[in-house]
Amino acid sequence: MGTCCRSGWWVLIVLVCLGLCGIGLVSADNRRPKNVQVAVRAKWSGTPLLLEAGELLSKERKDLFWDFIEIWHNIKNDDVNSHTAKDCLKKILEHGRSLLTEPLSSLFEFSLMLRSASPKLVLYGQLAEESLSSFPLTDESNLTNVNGKSSEINQKKETEKSDGLHVGVNTRGGGGRCCWVDIGGSLFYDVSELLLWLRNPSDLDNHSFPQPEVFDFDHVHFDSSIGGSVAILYGALGTSCFRQFHIALVKASKEGKVKYVVRPVLLSGCEASIGHCGSVGAGGSLNLGGYGVELALKNMEYKAMDDSATRKGVTLEDPRTEDLSQEVRGFIFSKILERKPELTSEIMAFRDSLLSSTISDTLDVWELKDLGHQTAQRIVHASDPLQSMQEISQNFPSIVSSLSRMKLNDSVKEEITANQQLIPPGKSLMALNGALVNIEDIDLYLLIDIVHQDLFLADQFSKLKIPHSTVRKLLSTLPPPESNVFRVDFRSPHVHYLNNLEEDARYKRWRSNLNEILMPVFPGQLRYIRKNLFHAVYILDPATLCGLESIDMITSLYENNLPMRFGLVLYSSKFIMQIKKSGGKFSPESMKNTNQLEEDISTLIIHLFIYIKENHGIETAFQFLSNVHKLWTESDGPTDDAPEAHHVERAFVETILPKVKSPPQEILLKLEKEQTLREVSHESSEALINAMNDELPRIQEQVYYGHINSQTDVLDKFLSENGIQRYNPQIIADGNPRFVSLSAFILGEEPILNDINYLHSTGTNDDLKPVTHLLTVDVTSKKGMKLLHDGLQYLIGGSKSARVGVLFSANKSSDFSSLLFVKAFVFSASSHSQKKHVLDFLDKLCSFYEHYILAPTVAAESTQTLIDKVCELADTNGLPSKGYRSTLSEFSVDQVRDHLNKVAQFLYRQLGLEYGDSAVITNGRVTLIDESTFLSHDLHLLESVEFKQRTKHIVEIIEEVEWQDVDPDMLTSKFFSDIVMVLSSSMAMRDRSSESARFEVLNAQYSAIILNNENSGIHIDAVLDPLSPSGQKLSAILRVLWKYIQPSMRIVLNPLSSLSDLPLKNYYRYVVPTVDDFSSTDSTINGPKAFFANMPLSKTLTMNLDVPEPWLVEPVVAVHDLDNILLENLGDTRTLQAVFELEALILTGHCSEKDHNPPQGLQIILGSKSTPHLVDTLVMANLGYWQMKVSPGVWYLQLAPGRSSELYILKEDGDRNQDKQLSKRITISDLRGKVVHLTVVKKKGKEHEKLLVSDDNDNTQDKKGNGWNSNLLKWASGLIAGSELSKKSERASLERGKDRRDGKTINIFSIASGHLYERFLKIMILSVLKNTHRPVKFWFIKNYLSPPFKDVIPRMAQEYGFEYELVTYKWPTWLHKQKEKQRIIWAYKILFLDVIFPLSLEKVIFVDADQIVRADMAELYDMNLEGKPLAYTPFCDNNKEMDGYRFWRQGFWREHLRGKPYHISALYVVDLKKFRETAAGDNLRVVYETLSRDPNSLANLDQDLPNYAQHTVPIFSLPQEWLWCESWCGNATKSKAKTY
Repeated sequence: MGTCCRSGWWVLIVLVCLGLCGIGLVSADNRRPKNVQVAVRAKWSGTPLLLEAGELLSKERKDLFWDFIEIWHNIKNDDVNSHTAKDCLKKILEHGRSLLTEPLSSLFEFSLMLRSASPKLVLYGQLAEESLSSFPLTDESNLTNVNGKSSEINQKKETEKSDGLHVGVNTRGGGGRCCWVDIGGSLFYDVSELLLWLRNPSDLDNHSFPQPEVFDFDHVHFDSSIGGSVAILYGALGTSCFRQFHIALVKASKEGKVKYVVRPVLLSGCEASIGHCGSVGAGGSLNLGGYGVELALKNMEYKAMDDSATRKGVTLEDPRTEDLSQEVRGFIFSKILERKPELTSEIMAFRDSLLSSTISDTLDVWELKDLGHQTAQRIVHASDPLQSMQEISQNFPSIVSSLSRMKLNDSVKEEITANQQLIPPGKSLMALNGALVNIEDIDLYLLIDIVHQDLFLADQFSKLKIPHSTVRKLLSTLPPPESNVFRVDFRSPHVHYLNNLEEDARYKRWRSNLNEILMPVFPGQLRYIRKNLFHAVYILDPATLCGLESIDMITSLYENNLPMRFGLVLYSSKFIMQIKKSGGKFSPESMKNTNQLEEDISTLIIHLFIYIKENHGIETAFQFLSNVHKLWTESDGPTDDAPEAHHVERAFVETILPKVKSPPQEILLKLEKEQTLREVSHESSEALINAMNDELPRIQEQVYYGHINSQTDVLDKFLSENGIQRYNPQIIADGNPRFVSLSAFILGEEPILNDINYLHSTGTNDDLKPVTHLLTVDVTSKKGMKLLHDGLQYLIGGSKSARVGVLFSANKSSDFSSLLFVKAFVFSASSHSQKKHVLDFLDKLCSFYEHYILAPTVAAESTQTLIDKVCELADTNGLPSKGYRSTLSEFSVDQVRDHLNKVAQFLYRQLGLEYGDSAVITNGRVTLIDESTFLSHDLHLLESVEFKQRTKHIVEIIEEVEWQDVDPDMLTSKFFSDIVMVLSSSMAMRDRSSESARFEVLNAQYSAIILNNENSGIHIDAVLDPLSPSGQKLSAILRVLWKYIQPSMRIVLNPLSSLSDLPLKNYYRYVVPTVDDFSSTDSTINGPKAFFANMPLSKTLTMNLDVPEPWLVEPVVAVHDLDNILLENLGDTRTLQAVFELEALILTGHCSEKDHNPPQGLQIILGSKSTPHLVDTLVMANLGYWQMKVSPGVWYLQLAPGRSSELYILKEDGDRNQDKQLSKRITISDLRGKVVHLTVVKKKGKEHEKLLVSDDNDNTQDKKGNGWNSNLLKWASGLIAGSELSKKSERASLERGKDRRDGKTINIFSIASGHLYERFLKIMILSVLKNTHRPVKFWFIKNYLSPPFKDVIPRMAQEYGFEYELVTYKWPTWLHKQKEKQRIIWAYKILFLDVIFPLSLEKVIFVDADQIVRADMAELYDMNLEGKPLAYTPFCDNNKEMDGYRFWRQGFWREHLRGKPYHISALYVVDLKKFRETAAGDNLRVVYETLSRDPNSLANLDQDLPNYAQHTVPIFSLPQEWLWCESWCGNATKSKAKTY
């Protein structure tokens, strides 16, 4: 009864409110709330959901791709004949999830709905098109098979040229065929043709055609033969032809005939031949998720509303209903409507009235005071805190008034205040399993990848029976912070020290107080302390130019009192090469038998250096080396490889002549009669100072904590703790070592490591071994046997922390003796590994095998003789020969050969190792053994490095584990060693930050969201300001993660404490897919959209997209002005629609040149194999940065023809060929873009030539046509970010314009945003054309142009006879970004002028959109700028009313300008040639980066920046009449103005 009464009173209250609204309701009815809906679609057409599922499963494990094919082929027809997209999604998920465990299966479901694998299928489509187009049409059958293909390809090539990088052009099947097999020389469309070829693939191979290239991302069948012919099947799972080809090729691969590869692609026109679910998602548009949309309450300081009527367009009303469960002013209308459905219209009208009055963009100061704390309290006390945080942050202007009235709990405020003693207010941080994630750059795709790799590891670890608590501990652990710092222990009597800061008299005035290192100093200032804190030891050959230049540099730094101790280790390159030839062993006898010492200048210099040091001091010895360099240089210049003997002898005489009594020539003759590493690159002094700065914080920390005092030997301390005994650049300097997870070696279908027997150093068999070396040895190659020898010598030498396992393989032609050797070795390791002399026996067995069996000159021994010799060796080393004799006499040759083949296949699949390849796998780190020397000492180095970097902290965790589900008898040293090996290798595969933060120090009782899930492998720690842009995005992303994988979370809220203005003035939606995007009535997938319900009618909104950093998007469907959205002007339209398109992904990178600044101005091109130049760019001086537009596919990056490729070559890791011009393959297969690091080196003989040469200095080259500028004109037809050039309109405009316009084209650049300024822009264009008689080309920045403008500009170009081009450039991540849209537009006017235009463009004029031109622009275009890169008009000063406002005549600007004029930015000329040559763009970006972080600087960014920087980027001042501005100029000069 009570409930009924309360319900009745509730409705009565509502009805009274409705009555009080009165006339307002009528008004509200006419002003029904409006909605906004936004979608982003891919530029390519949709791809089949079924094929995407296969790609996602392949990311989990390669074999799951093949398992999924078999499952789908075995489904009954009834199961796949679902008629709706939602049914098909469920079927695909059902069969895909059956191959996975939770939560990986839930993540698979979300990734499939997110369509994250679609780009991979676009890539396969590109390869399919290349396969068809590259096939030579030689006979009639082939002409039939690819019916119509060649003409279509020709048409597409035209599209490619115009569009830069074509995207998503659906390849059509030739002659209606939907599958084919490419073998390089032929394409097979019929299974019968394939079967005919498979009878003998090697005989029918056409050797004039190379085999198709197989990439890392390809699906290679696990039974494929290593050396088999490549057969690539193009087709779609679900088609009958795919099934037939697949069955035939699987059979052939099992028989060892082919290497079978599948590239999934559903050709256009083949949808009908596939089961219904196989084509769901294909064709039509593909809507993407994983981005944010902002509707900001617009700052109306610049009123830019267009008053013209909006033209009617197609409106697509959104079918979804409004969310009535959200609270509006305390009412939850969904519950009211349930109780009183008959009053629906009145209740909804009342709701609309409330909504229209709740929007706040200002609050009184006292209401703002505790707003952040009130928000935190509302979130923490909500039943669903994540949902509450998302709703508040994304609808803040509508919620703020109710938040400000909420009573605040003091405990919330106190806890937030206490936490803010440890972290700045408003600061946001997030860590996933302990590793910090960059909140500024995070996006859904990146986060899903990070989460996936950790969930995958958790799944692997649980299969190893590791307790769940330990799994979480392992995933959250980070390597020690010092683990990446390597110190080579060079302590040796062979180091010749030049100085000693603690003892030498020249340093006696320096202070010895070590605490001075903690005192602050100015940047770059050194601390002069009388203590050997820094040691720099150079290892060099004194007979090389590089070595002698280093000596001069050391001497210079020493004389200038750099606080560092310098040392020298001298060596002879010839001597080292001799040791290398003898297999790494020093043989004095072999050296005596050569004339090496007499011929070797290096050895002579070292002898003389040591003599002078011992008799006349180290300074004199260094002077001797400097004299050698001076005399060598003065003679003919260092053109030879080494100085000649007479240079050395003269230097010796000159050096010691003032210091000796007897003639120095006699000393020299006496010394010459006495018989008593590769070159290290020269480090510049700048590199040395940088190394000092890197080391300084470590020393300061040790001094601060008292670990270093005045008595400490700093060198001994550091080298004893972290020193390594050997330096091998392949191990130490390899910045990106390759890793492979060894879990597949133990947990896979063929666990080859479970059968292996490890070898240990004598007496250590029962110890846990943190490091495992796996040697892959081909017993038929000498290289493989040398590696095996080195491994045995390594163990004989002694290793307490490592074990060695041998993975034998052999080519198919291996003979009986090789197999017998393998059997003997394996038998020894399995049966006698505990015996004392087993390592000596195996070492001698290897020597015997190499000498008597591998040696080509030795006659073959009989089987029995071989067995006898093995038994004899066993007896000699105390091993029972009886066991060897019985084992070797009875072993199965076929069994051993099959095992070797199985290992070889496995190594090929997992590592890509071919027959004959040798490698060392150290806890998953793969070190390929090439022709260079690899010694047993390098195994010690690998052990030391891997233990320190990746294993030590894992061992500490494993040693503390309490094993629950493991048989105690299994807990052996081998078990623990195996566990550590797998864990170390698996965790090394992770791509994550090494930075962490201590979140646990923050209190989390009253102001934190805590969601516990003990069973989750993911733990998220975060500090978050909910009322910040980061909070808007992260609240949505965290909610998605909670929905699908339920991670444990601890989110400490950290709002700003004192606010002077509203922290958020926008609405925000983060777009994620849901099951509802898949139609339940037909096969369409609508895709996710951002939906803003009930937006304010009378507020002007502006739309911005918050997309992942690599995305470049543009609006393609938008009838209304997205810059100035006023919803009350929509009329009858209920929902404003906008569709954006992912135009391209951004490929970014950094280019470096060793020991030099980035090669500024270097030109790079990107394209396909058939069309190498599709887009181009140049390298900035800022960080060597560059960017290009790309689409999913396989592309090739190379240096552009001309000066760039004449001077430089791309350098790959380990590539020593200085003259070979390389291209770098770039694979784009996801939506995350790519960052590419390029290294270039100058060609031999070009080391001192400059890349950027001005016309004045390069006249001779220009005459030849090979210079910088002439080459620009030859090849730079593309655009840095690609161009949107309408070829038809260009041709039409040229035809219309040729009659009346001739001469050199004038290039004019402008930018506009919003419909009003686009109208101005059209007027400006016509004013230019009316007064200019030469051809004109307009350049527009496309980022902010509306779809209607982009539709009309081609028609304008055709009508009025001009050319145009749309250009774009993505804001670099390293450059401080503006937040307000207007300021971003201003920045685009000035910051990227050197890279946004094609490199062929030499000059451009910027004209503001709201400007009227009254003169012939040819006059301005041809004006002599006197060698300056920029030309602006100074501000007028003849309007006396404005005298008090001329800010540049007072204060800061007056002092800074120092008499130079302040210019206006509405019109300016850019000499792009001079701009690039003088690096003006780089200088402007440096100044901008410095100033822009201060919110009070650069108020008028596009104007203030060039005026501020004109001391470094000079400006030519244009005559005053070139620009008249009403605010600043008097009417007297208006009539003379050429623009206004």
